[in-house]
Amino acid sequence: MPDGAVVVWDEDLLAYDMGDHPLDPVRVELTIALARELGVLDRPGVRIVKPTPADDAALTRVHRADYIDAVRAAPHDPFFNGYGFGTPDNPVFDHMHDASALIAGATIVAAEAVWRGEARHAVNIAGGLHHAMPGRASGFCVYNDPAVAIARLLDQGAERIAYVDIDVHHGDGVQAIFYDDPRVLTVSLHESPLTLFPGTGFPDETGGPGAEGSAVNVALPPGTGDTGWLRAFHAVVPGVLRAFRPQLLFSQCGADSHRLDPLADLRLSVDGQRAAHIAMRDLAEELCEGRWVATGGGGYALVEVVPRTWTHLLATATGEPLDPLTPTPAAWRGFAAGRMPGRDIPPRLTDDGDTHFQPWQPGSEDAVDRAVAQTRSAVFPLLGLDPSDPRD
Repeated sequence: MPDGAVVVWDEDLLAYDMGDHPLDPVRVELTIALARELGVLDRPGVRIVKPTPADDAALTRVHRADYIDAVRAAPHDPFFNGYGFGTPDNPVFDHMHDASALIAGATIVAAEAVWRGEARHAVNIAGGLHHAMPGRASGFCVYNDPAVAIARLLDQGAERIAYVDIDVHHGDGVQAIFYDDPRVLTVSLHESPLTLFPGTGFPDETGGPGAEGSAVNVALPPGTGDTGWLRAFHAVVPGVLRAFRPQLLFSQCGADSHRLDPLADLRLSVDGQRAAHIAMRDLAEELCEGRWVATGGGGYALVEVVPRTWTHLLATATGEPLDPLTPTPAAWRGFAAGRMPGRDIPPRLTDDGDTHFQPWQPGSEDAVDRAVAQTRSAVFPLLGLDPSDPRD
């Protein structure tokens, strides 16, 4: 495999703009600006590739044709209703189809670069719209770019793709689209569906007929921080990936698990999120010759968290991870202050988070450990693993 990395980027990706809405594209703009200031995008072997829009043939591998027609038509009809649009979560916006198709196309470009052997890693930081369903918008998501890209790779001969979703919300759209397909393993670590949208992602959601064990859900209690989250990740994800033996690892790296995120209640730091990125890169190295595709996702602490977290992701994908103690450059702090006046601009890439954790052991009464045990009991036997053996 080559050592290079592809970052799919063009300012046109910022057109996915719902207006006065939590999903503000400024978070992507500030991420790219921070990564540039720190030299991440100028590293040897890094290629910046412009995206092309996903065409209807690519989109209809996942989405219904009538839904795509509705996405095109909605901005031109002031009375449009249906397909999940016209809600606070999913307002209609200008050029909605074009902006959404470009994000899906960007993730296809990233996935194909890795699958074809043109790059070891690839990132579309603007992607990760994991809630969109075949026939409706959901959770700020119009087209499900991870699913569209995974479907493209299946059409190109991929036989085993692992999708790991670390967004604070359950990756329900991707799971639903591939629930009956044993070629795709979907793994999601998220805040409990008892307390957070979309209300799915319970441990007993383990895959449909003929695909038993292809869906893995770790539903974590509100308040889970770095050490608990990382313990849960390492108690579940490496074991199920090793059993599945993926040819490629696809990661959705939402930053909304952070303690400052206004829409959820996990308590991770930027340091914990960085540790998760490194763990996924290492699993790709171990299991699939380094083939790793990553996207962004949720994340609504627009200045305080997302740019640092995703800059760490870009650094991990393009070479050596950045030292958490690295100061944020003065030029970037000035740019961020101008774009988002009145916000706290972080001075360093770290939150001084604690990423040291004790490995999971069965029998613990800790709430996180109980959540881990529920997931392992539900899905490990379907994959030939022992739910009570910490080595699995």
